[in-house]
Formats: sequence, C-alpha cells, structure tokens
Amino acid sequence: MEYTTLGSTGIEVSKICLGCMSFGSGDEWMLDRDDSEALIERALELGINFFDTANVYSTGESEAILGDVLGEYDRDEQVVATKVFGEMGDDPNRQGLSRKAIEQELSASLERLGMDTVDLYQIHRWDYDTPIETTLRALDDAVRRGQVRHVGASSMWAHQFQRALHVSEREGLARFETMQDLYHLTYREEEREMYPVCEQWDVGVIPWSPLGAGYLTRPHEEFTRTTRGEHEKENIGLPYDEGPGSEAINERVQELADEKGVTMAQIALAWHFENEYTDAPILGTSSIEHLEAAVEALEIDLSTSEMEYLEEPYEPVPVYGHK
Repeated sequence: MEYTTLGSTGIEVSKICLGCMSFGSGDEWMLDRDDSEALIERALELGINFFDTANVYSTGESEAILGDVLGEYDRDEQVVATKVFGEMGDDPNRQGLSRKAIEQELSASLERLGMDTVDLYQIHRWDYDTPIETTLRALDDAVRRGQVRHVGASSMWAHQFQRALHVSEREGLARFETMQDLYHLTYREEEREMYPVCEQWDVGVIPWSPLGAGYLTRPHEEFTRTTRGEHEKENIGLPYDEGPGSEAINERVQELADEKGVTMAQIALAWHFENEYTDAPILGTSSIEHLEAAVEALEIDLSTSEMEYLEEPYEPVPVYGHK
C-alpha cells in the first residue's frame, strides 16, 4: 500500500479509500453484514486505512457495520469519514444542514460507529434552505467539542465551495479541507473550476465513482448489462457512457489494459494514481477480488504519453452529480 497526506489535514491516508455504500440492505447489489465484514477485514490486511461512509447509506446500517468491524482493530491506525445531509426519515429535521440536523445526525453517526470522534465529517450536498454560515458554525462547534477532527464537502458548484471557504476564513471557523466529488476519465468537468479552487486552498480531493460506476471496467456496450450500471442510469441519472468522447476513451482504456496485461479497472485507477488532482479515489466494491486488483493497480506506471492518450478524446459534458 502507498500513503499520501490528505490535503491540509496532515493525516496520512492510503491512496485507496474504501467506499462503504455497498454495506447494508438498501439494494440487491449490497453486501450483508458477514460479507461486509470480510471485505473490510481484507482491506485492512491490504493496508487500507481510509474508509468513507454516510448516514444515509442503508439508513445507518453502513456506519454500524463499519464501526463494529473497525472496533476490533486499532482505531489510531484508521481514518474514518462520514457524511450528513440526506433524508433519514419522513419527520421534520431529519435531513439538511441546519444546526439541529447536524447535531442530531452527528450524534447518531458517532453512536453507530462506536466512536467519540470522527476523523472527517462531510456535508453530502449543498443545502439551499440553510445559510452556509449556519452550517459552518455548527460544524466548527463540533470540531471544538472534539466530536469531529476535520470537515469536508461533497459535490457542489465551485462558486459555492469558494464562498464557504471565504466565510470560514472571514469568521475564523473550521474550513472544508476535502472535496469529495464526481471525477473519472469520462467526467472531468471538475478540472475547470473546482480543482483550481482546491489547489489554491490545499484541499484534498477524494473522488467518488472513480470507475464511472463500472463503465470504465468493461467494454462500452456491456455497461448497462450490469445491475450496478442499470441502477446508476435509472435511479441516479448519471450518463457515464453518453459523453461525446466516452466510447473512444473506453476503447483506449481497454487497449492499454490489453497491452499491459491488466484489467480495464486497473488502468482507470492507475490514471487516478498518476493524476495531479486526486489524493485518494473512493473505491466502492462488493468484491474482495476487485479490491485486491485495485491495490495491485498501484504498481502500474502510466507514462505521460499514455496519460495523454487516455485523456485526448474527452469533450465537455453537462455538469452532473449535483444540482
């Protein structure tokens, strides 16, 4: 395993973050408790120390499973991230980024995780109903209480992120130190505005869906034949395969994989490892075999010309992954 420093936090994290959305019972492709435990334990054996979950993943089941397994190991060696914003029930104040919602959901997340302090607490999306100043003060108080070490953000417009960073600086509040956004070979719109902001503020970048929900792991025509691919297209509406350059990029990933005797997924991950923006891609998987292959991808060296070859067909696509 290789490790890197996460933005300005000073925390050393594995260059692969294990995404925990597949733990629980929300969808047919998710893992039950026993299979989730086996996957987490194998990740630890492989040297992965960075885990990302959220309160909404299977309505708290993911956090509970992760906390139970990690509780059997040395917590000082682990870096745990979770998120707040999404709907946790039909009753009022069970979603969003108000002070009330943040304090209630943070308390519940810590209880499920079995932790007194979470390393990274992230807002899952931008809350258009709550002033960002209110959200940032609530998060700053959580840091001062010792419940949160660092705060981060997820997919949003760059101007929103810039505003939040300026408010934190102006008011002397804990600022967002990480950005978890959609980014992969066939979706690179974040390079235009978001990543220059991240570079300016030394914000760590931890992309979600680094393999395009599987689009970059198999030939173009096979994408929607998978359960996960169908789920992403129909339920989330992310057109990974519809960009004007997507098919050509997919073919080039396959070509390089064949030349190097590795899988398409390993080439797509190696691109992240060589990428100037990515700190640690968040890998969501339900397979130990795929997890092991992802770690092996750290050994793949892509030359500058190979990186350019993979990137060259890309053309702008509509922004998606947030509103």
